[in-house]
Amino acid sequence: MKRFPRSLLLSVILTALQFPGAQAYAPLGHEIVGAIADERLANKATATKIRALLDGLSLEKASVIADEIKGWDKKGADDPRSFHYSAHRNIDRQLRDFWRANPPPRSGANPGAPSHHWFHYTDVPVVPAQRYRDGHAGRSKWDIVHMIPFCVQILQGRVPEQNERRITKAVALILLAHYVADIHQPLHVGAEYFDQQGRVADPDKDKSALRDEGGNTFTLELSDEPPRRRGIHKKKLHGFWDYDAVNALFLQEPGTLRKGDMQTLIEPHKKELIRELATQEPNNWRMPPNVPVDSYAEIWADEILPIAREAYARLQFIDVHPQQEEDRILAAGEAVEKPAANHGVYHVWATNVVRDELHKAGWRLADLLEKIL
Repeated sequence: MKRFPRSLLLSVILTALQFPGAQAYAPLGHEIVGAIADERLANKATATKIRALLDGLSLEKASVIADEIKGWDKKGADDPRSFHYSAHRNIDRQLRDFWRANPPPRSGANPGAPSHHWFHYTDVPVVPAQRYRDGHAGRSKWDIVHMIPFCVQILQGRVPEQNERRITKAVALILLAHYVADIHQPLHVGAEYFDQQGRVADPDKDKSALRDEGGNTFTLELSDEPPRRRGIHKKKLHGFWDYDAVNALFLQEPGTLRKGDMQTLIEPHKKELIRELATQEPNNWRMPPNVPVDSYAEIWADEILPIAREAYARLQFIDVHPQQEEDRILAAGEAVEKPAANHGVYHVWATNVVRDELHKAGWRLADLLEKIL
């Protein structure tokens, strides 16, 4: 696999879960995918249609909106202090309608409605090895495997814009720009399940098995990371894949840069990486010509599941115990990297995976939009 040129690697690392100020970089992976698609579609008729639907927004900018609107969850989309997409008032109105129709979990605002949070992932068990359609645990009709084709059908006019989820064509495009990246993140697709004694379990056989929601409830200890300084919390397994493994495309050595300095240093290298990935065709990204677009999400989920399985298999889980999270009980504990042996260290392997998956996701987003617009 071709690596990002060593001469372009920065000599700093500041991960989002180690320094709270760096959380602004959480969109980085999504922006890379959206920007690759922007470059792939430049000067094509599809790009003109995208600009019209998104009121001039690029896919790079649109790709982060599905996470940004989670900022309305605490006080509601109508609170006068909540942020607005002021330069795009029509899109702002549509997004608020979408948020109200699909409120945050346990909000009570719209009883019985699915949450927009659920649309970003599915929790297919990584043990035993399986495809999406092989079982039931962790799947739902509101998960990412179902929401991607639903958005496709809206953009194609097969589902009306006046649907119960209040997803218009503009919102469907915004969601697709985000979800296509999400489904290429291994822990947005696979999850581990544990029995009451903390052993790995098959939830389709053991109905009492507890899931970890894609690594969100486990802290992560890697073999090659420096000792944590006082006041710095342990990173989460899921957060490592969302943040650290993406940042590692650009950052190498420990550092203490301020957020503004980080952005200034990263931006030119981000642009160069996007240009390289948009130009160089990734391996095995194309869908078979006879497969309908409605099946793409399930194919992508099945493709990423073995990687999710390896992401867990490289770790040892200790102190596994039930943990109450509001209205549900999950499995929680610590994930510790196993000795590297012949498979290399975890963070290097994960960063290589993330680079490949962002690359494919960008090309696949562009290809999907060309086919449906």
